[in-house]
Amino acid sequence: MELTWYGHSTWSVELGDTSLLIDPFFDNPKTDTSPSDLDPDHVLLTHGHADHIAHVGEFGDATVATTPELAGYVADEYGIDEDNTIGFNMGGTIELGDAFVTMVRADHTNGLDTGYENSGGMPAGFVISDTNPTKVADEESETFYHAGDTALMSEMKDVIGPYLEPDVAALPAGDHFTMGPLQAAIAADFLDVEYALPMHYDSFPPIEIDTDDFVRAVNGNAPGTEAVVLDGDETFEY
Repeated sequence: MELTWYGHSTWSVELGDTSLLIDPFFDNPKTDTSPSDLDPDHVLLTHGHADHIAHVGEFGDATVATTPELAGYVADEYGIDEDNTIGFNMGGTIELGDAFVTMVRADHTNGLDTGYENSGGMPAGFVISDTNPTKVADEESETFYHAGDTALMSEMKDVIGPYLEPDVAALPAGDHFTMGPLQAAIAADFLDVEYALPMHYDSFPPIEIDTDDFVRAVNGNAPGTEAVVLDGDETFEY
């Protein structure tokens, strides 16, 4: 599994012969990549805030998978063909090529449009694996958890960690709108992951952080987890 961070919450996941792009937002200071540089098979959207769906319309040939509410919204507003959308929901697992994608809860908001006047349904995170995590407990599987925009929540400890068994987690750490470094480190401990990678930071002033704080927090609160801080456009191989 290859995980490439394009800044903010934008990740590419290469699993077998399948490529997935999560939360396409390339107007952030961590990336030199433009949407035209990428050709994913599938695009996953955690929620409808502009800094997570801004460039979804650039990937019209990809299948867009998200909540039914948000799938309908991007079809209407971003010119995505409805036949190229998959609406699914919390707890559901879909098979996308070589990847099994399970949607899990995120504690956040999900207003759409500039005034947040419409709802995109519940915000989400995704657990992506080469096996079906709801059916197979397999220590040899490769499983990545993209937490989306979220606060620390007990579901990480009670459901996502023990039952979906992620190996690597991308956790928001910018504070203000999501968890900060300390809560992200506690999340890593709840999840019992091997590696924790921070995201959703430094894109704009309210979420600027010192990533050394994230590393120290993980070292102090999640002793079984290694903190990995990527540069923008850098790839982590698991």
